[in-house]
Order: sequence, then C-alpha cells, then structure tokens
Amino acid sequence: MSIRIKLNSIIVDDQARAAAFYGKVLGLHKKHDIPVGEFRWLTMTSPDGPGDLELVLEPNANPAARDYQRALFEEGIPITALEVDDVEAEHERLTKAGVTFTQAPTPAGPVTIAVLSDTCGNLIQLYQTNAAAE
Repeated sequence: MSIRIKLNSIIVDDQARAAAFYGKVLGLHKKHDIPVGEFRWLTMTSPDGPGDLELVLEPNANPAARDYQRALFEEGIPITALEVDDVEAEHERLTKAGVTFTQAPTPAGPVTIAVLSDTCGNLIQLYQTNAAAE
C-alpha cells in the first residue's frame, strides 16, 4: 500500500481567469473542464510532468476558503510552489508578459525562489534547485 499525490488544489476567485492565466501565461495544459453546477471541475497539468499529477483550480465560493486565500495573500505567503528549470529566465519571460512579482529571484539555501501574483487572489512561488544542492 502506498500513498501518492495526484491532485493539488488551489483556491481561485475566478475559474475562467485562472484557466487563462495558468494556461496561456504559465503554459500549463487543461486536462479536465467539467461543469459542476455553477462551477467547474477544472484541472491543469504540466507539459513536462506526469499527466496524472493535476493542479485543481477550486472556486473560493466557501467563505472559509475566501478568508484563507485572503489571509495568505495579505501575509505574502504563496499558496503553492511550482518548479522551473531557470527561475531567472521565467522571471524575465513572465515580467515581459505583464505578470506582477512580489519577490524577484532570490537565493534561499538549496533553491532560488521568486513569487508572483496569479491574478486570481494567490501568490505562487517559483523555485529552481541550485546545482550545488543536486
């Protein structure tokens, strides 16, 4: 018996805007987009990662979810982290695309991190493992 991570949910304030940001801007691929009442079961996958590891874009319709999302954002805490091969290059590419960063690439021990706003109420950390840490 083993436990595997297959779904990682993040709360978003607008699923359509989130799908556009995570798809068109970050480059993730939409895997599922299924209507569920007034919302959608909306998942994204990495073009370079396993296709069965999905990021779920959850609506923040629940007041507790909205409060949690708002508190993390106001405290400057990323809701999740995404790995990149070259954080400097991604920072440059995404800045040119109009993405707002709250933290430029910064060495942090075995990784270099940057933090961006996803336009949907969240901060997302990008990180690159440093060669010395590998």
